[in-house]
Amino acid sequence: MRITPGRILFALGVMAALALGVWAMVPRPLPVETAKVTKGKFVATVDEDGKTRIRERYVVAAPLPGRLTRVRLKAGDAVKADDMIAAIVPAPAPFLDPRSRRDQEERLGIAEATRERTKAMVERAQAQTAQAKKEFDRIRTLTETGSSTAQALERADTAMRVANRELRAAEFQDHATEHEIEQAKALLAQYGEGGTAPPDRWNVTAPVSGLVLKVLQESETVVQPGTPILEIGDPLDLEIVVDVLSTDAVEIKPGNAVAIEHWGGPGVLAGSVRRVEPAAFTKISTLGVEEQRVNVLIDIVSPPKDWTGLGDAYQVDTRITVFTRDEATIIPSGALFRTGENWNVYVVSEGRAQRRTVELLRRSGRFTALAAGLQSGEQVIIYPSDRIASGIRVENR
Repeated sequence: MRITPGRILFALGVMAALALGVWAMVPRPLPVETAKVTKGKFVATVDEDGKTRIRERYVVAAPLPGRLTRVRLKAGDAVKADDMIAAIVPAPAPFLDPRSRRDQEERLGIAEATRERTKAMVERAQAQTAQAKKEFDRIRTLTETGSSTAQALERADTAMRVANRELRAAEFQDHATEHEIEQAKALLAQYGEGGTAPPDRWNVTAPVSGLVLKVLQESETVVQPGTPILEIGDPLDLEIVVDVLSTDAVEIKPGNAVAIEHWGGPGVLAGSVRRVEPAAFTKISTLGVEEQRVNVLIDIVSPPKDWTGLGDAYQVDTRITVFTRDEATIIPSGALFRTGENWNVYVVSEGRAQRRTVELLRRSGRFTALAAGLQSGEQVIIYPSDRIASGIRVENR
């Protein structure tokens, strides 16, 4: 057969068509998303939102029955101890009743007993503050000589701050109790020896200095003993209340570090867990599921000048640290999938997916720390689909 240029071109076209068909039949690599296995510090946290509240609130209540004059104070007004808040104009009969006088004498006795208890609380808080100060000075000296760590110094500083705040709260309670005693004594003095000279009015005064948080009774009205009039508190004496799932509360311990975010100001505030309440309560979630939750009380460790905008009942987001590990092997949690009782990942090796069994150390949100199974620098497939299998060719999307 004679070879002509046309026949050569025809043969070349047939060969090109065959090569194109073979290339089209070859399986193409699946596009996947990958992430690199890293090594570093792993921190597991419990993330929940919470609310601020003033630790020590003082409700000023009517000590006597009578007609309460209009309260001129508004929420946010500053008051000092013994400032007059309002006045009660009583009916004459209760002041002439001997039984009322005896009741007031008993109240005075209760107030005096309470004062003794608050004195003991102040003395105990003073001792704890002095001990915390000594411990801080000792740790600081050891840190300067290299015999202790900066973390121990931070814990000692936090303990000293908390002890100072506890002392301040105890002194507030002692002062309020002293004020109650003075009120009871003044009332008995107004009875007089013969009990025949009723006072014209009774001035209701502030037990402590602070800000008015809420006015509960503003208009002039007739009140009974114990009727709340307003609330007073120190806006710098804040704590945070966070309700967490009871399964998470088991891991939270007093002293755990807390990061306070999205509080309305710049930066992240530092906090410390003060108490985990021992009893849980039932709460209905937004999905209508009953949950057992536990209140966790958090102290704000950052200086007050950093969070001057915070107030009572403000919402914040918290991250409570429950586990840390240095030099941990970390991967995205989305790379994990389960087969039976084992956790697995797909590792990209020489352009192909290889299934590998891993041992988990701890999971927290988007990331997981591994105890064994992977090395730093390897590539794992994130959110593998059911099309991925061992040996299949893949390429990074």
